[in-house]
Amino acid sequence: MAIGLANIFGMDFDENFNYPYISKSITEFWRRWHMTLGSWFRDYIYIPLGGNRKGFPKQIRNILVVWFLTGAWHGASWNFMLWGLFFGIILIIEKVILLKVLEKLPKWTNHIYAMLLVLVSWVIFAFEDLVKVKDYILTMFHLNGTSIINAEGLYYLKNYFIIILIGIILSTPVISKLFKKLEEKQSNMRSILLTGVYIGILVLSTASLVSDSYNPFLYFRF
Repeated sequence: MAIGLANIFGMDFDENFNYPYISKSITEFWRRWHMTLGSWFRDYIYIPLGGNRKGFPKQIRNILVVWFLTGAWHGASWNFMLWGLFFGIILIIEKVILLKVLEKLPKWTNHIYAMLLVLVSWVIFAFEDLVKVKDYILTMFHLNGTSIINAEGLYYLKNYFIIILIGIILSTPVISKLFKKLEEKQSNMRSILLTGVYIGILVLSTASLVSDSYNPFLYFRF
């Protein structure tokens, strides 16, 4: 949205996300997720601290400092600091051991590994109460007595199936590649089709906002 609005006023913003949910490691995830924030911390914190030029122990220190500050950037709450350190520790482990192991494994197992850790991280990110974090993660992995298939889960799956399906498709570059192919074809049909798609997205987005009773701006909490 920011990139599109900026283009209307003749400004070009950098891409900030590059399909992070197709990542096969946490290292790759953070090359694709919030890229402008990552590059800022790299250029103004990590490199001035010495980066990876002053030995491995100081490199570990620099990574942990950067990720602690990345958490703090999101808000003055310990769950954000914990979220940042969670990723910092995983990135260190990947750098030392895991990336070499992951290279030898099938891509689909690497993807599952990355997405499980990302999902756990969003739980840490969402709850300021660490007890709730623990309870939520136990529920996610069915370690607190809940069954894998239950009435509540089926209810949400039934009501949000279409949104989940759309989310899965749009988290991959499939539609983007299709649009690029359409844009390469200079024809009136292409213009009509793309215009129809954009209008459809606008109508669906507006309908979703109108139907929800409470829509706080996400970044008001940061």
